[in-house]
This record gives sequence, C-alpha cells and structure tokens, in this order.
Amino acid sequence: MNQPVSSERTPPVRVEGPSLRELVALVAYEANRTVGGGLVSIELLRRRFTARGWLDAATHGVFIAISRFTPGTVVLAYCVMLGWWFHRWRGALLALIVASVPASLIVFALAVTLARIDHYAVVRVLLAVGILVASALVVASAWHLIRPYLPTASRLRLIVIAAAAVALVVAGATPVRVLLVAAVVSCVLPVHRGTPLRRSGRRGASR
Repeated sequence: MNQPVSSERTPPVRVEGPSLRELVALVAYEANRTVGGGLVSIELLRRRFTARGWLDAATHGVFIAISRFTPGTVVLAYCVMLGWWFHRWRGALLALIVASVPASLIVFALAVTLARIDHYAVVRVLLAVGILVASALVVASAWHLIRPYLPTASRLRLIVIAAAAVALVVAGATPVRVLLVAAVVSCVLPVHRGTPLRRSGRRGASR
C-alpha cells in the first residue's frame, strides 16, 4: 500500500550567525589590525566567520563580487555585506562604523604626529637619510641586475642619462620633464650595436 506523499517540505536549516555584539567585535578587530590593504582584512574575516560556521564559500563569493562591483573601498563594502547578512541595517551600519572610524583616527593621529615632528631638524635629517639609503639600495639592485647585459658603451650612455635626470630633479623639474629629457638624451646618444649577452658564459661565444 502506497504511503501518501506529504505536501509539506522540510525547511532548510539555517546556521545561527553571530550576535550583533560578536559581529561588531570581530569586524572591528579584523578590519583594523592589518597593514597592506583591505584584501588582507577580507581574508581574515572570511577565515574567522568560516571557522565558526557562519559563512560558506558561496556566500563569501557573492560578498566579494558585490563589494568589487560597488564603488568605494572593497573592504568597507564587504563589512557592510556581512553586517546586512546577519543583522540587516543595524549590522550594516555598525560594521561600517567600526571598520572605518578607528582606521581613520589612526591615520589622522599619524598625520598629525608626522606634521609636528617634521619641524625638528633631527627628524628631517633622519628622513632625508632614510630616503637616500632607500634610493641607493634600489639603484644598486637595479644596476646589479642589468650590469651583465650592458657593454661598456651602453654603461656610459646609461650613466649620462642618469646624470641628466638627477640634475633635473635637483633643479626642481617635474617628473614628466625628467622623463622627456631622458628620452631625448637617449635618442641623441649613439647606440652600441654589440652583442650584450657575450658574457653569458656560453662556449664559443667569444674566441
């Protein structure tokens, strides 16, 4: 005897999400403790909510797509989506506040501090030395990489172009003018037509 088929369907089981206080605390912690961009904060939020069973991969993908589609900062849009998903407008508003206000206050405090300590001569000297050291490291690394592929004539050509660019920067020229002058000098100077890879170590390259 066939059993009658019930017309009632079992409702989907919804995983209980965080409380409003937990949501605000997690968003405030993960969104304000990272340095380097909002994607890092988004990944930390995903791991935290996924580990507690509040968020799955499909929902996270939807949040990412919407946050990238909407104008503005991606991490703030993601936090708003999290807040709205669990606690509607209250969660969205509080998540936006705790994700943006503390970071803004930190940036403001750092800007005020830098503006104040910049008046001291020692600080200006240290900043100038740090910039010079960083620039020297970048130039040395670049030269170390391209030196094996440059013959002597090309090295002299590069030194002349770099000297002209440095002179223009010291004279207060804009970056666009520096690039234009460097391009003109590069076109005027003769180009060495030798084989730049003759020092590659291949047998029979030079006899």
